[in-house]
Amino acid sequence: MKDVLWVSLGAAFGANLRYGITRLIGHLVPFPFPAGTLLINITGSFMLGLFFEWARGRFGADQTWRLIFAVGFCGGYTTFSSFAWESIDLWRMGRPGLFALNVLGSNILALLAVLAGITLAHAISGQRP
Repeated sequence: MKDVLWVSLGAAFGANLRYGITRLIGHLVPFPFPAGTLLINITGSFMLGLFFEWARGRFGADQTWRLIFAVGFCGGYTTFSSFAWESIDLWRMGRPGLFALNVLGSNILALLAVLAGITLAHAISGQRP
């Protein structure tokens, strides 16, 4: 139960920071591009890579900090960071085929899933896409 509280604490902070940054960037970028999401995905991936590499090699982060920061904060901030870390980890383990499968599969299947969700929403509502 304590682990859930640590994850929740980090997630709440990460999600609220994501919301604030995305709104701010949305007001600053004068054209319709998800620059806030792009910035969140890049910075979240950077933070997760920095944390895991530092925790793995330098001081062996306590499980509580992994739950608060890696699972909670980065998970609330962006799940893209987990995808990026896991992909790079596959590459570093000498598994280029699994790396490609993860990168291509995650991106292509996620895009197709969004389209499927849009199609289903329109089918349920009776509206044309």
